[in-house]
Amino acid sequence: MFIPLHDANSLKYIKVQYVTLTLIGINVLVFAVMSVAGDVSQAAAIGLGYIPAVIHHLVNLPANYDFVPPDATYITYAFLHADIFHLGGNMLFLWVFGDNVEDALGHVKFLIFYLLCTAAGAFLHGVILPASEMPLIGASGAIAGIVAAYLLLHPRVRVWVLAFGRIPLRIPAIYPLALWVATQFLMLGFGGAEQVSWPAHVGGIIAGALLIIIMKRRGVPLFDRAIVSPKAVITEKAPEQATSNVPPVRWGR
Repeated sequence: MFIPLHDANSLKYIKVQYVTLTLIGINVLVFAVMSVAGDVSQAAAIGLGYIPAVIHHLVNLPANYDFVPPDATYITYAFLHADIFHLGGNMLFLWVFGDNVEDALGHVKFLIFYLLCTAAGAFLHGVILPASEMPLIGASGAIAGIVAAYLLLHPRVRVWVLAFGRIPLRIPAIYPLALWVATQFLMLGFGGAEQVSWPAHVGGIIAGALLIIIMKRRGVPLFDRAIVSPKAVITEKAPEQATSNVPPVRWGR
């Protein structure tokens, strides 16, 4: 549908998005290790992936795959990826949108937010597919939560995207992100490719939208309400210059 490339949304409360960068680093490192580990990567997917049938005690994992307690897989599944495209897509969304969500929450709360969205994605996947024995892997649930949070925080910020993977556009974030969110719900309702967990995406979206309202810093507005029109700024600070030419306020990442 679209590939996010860049936004120009500067950080306001933090200097560096340490948690976002660390999460990207961990995901890349885990993928690199699994890529050279051969059969170990398949074992990791089974032992660390989220398997609803195991969580609901419908099946038991063989002892040689019992790496962590089953409940821990609500989190561990998100640090495994099937291939470079799976990893690259998730990390690109995290890179473009994660820093501003981290800025709105603070480092510690952003990490908690990320992990809660991760767990929410797995939870809804397990509710809708309770008997599935296929491991769920990938950070898509957490990324969906970040997309939802960014959409509520910065719908007016302009972002560079590749529409249909080839057409560069600079448009307000509300258009590609709202379309992406709507698509996840539609695919969940009508059913989509079996290899994609639409329930995990929707679970992450719901969690992200709710959590950003609860967890954001006091004073951080939703819907870009902090973006003040040039006319309002002039009228407030210098009424006599209300007819001056003032460049428009630029949006964020």
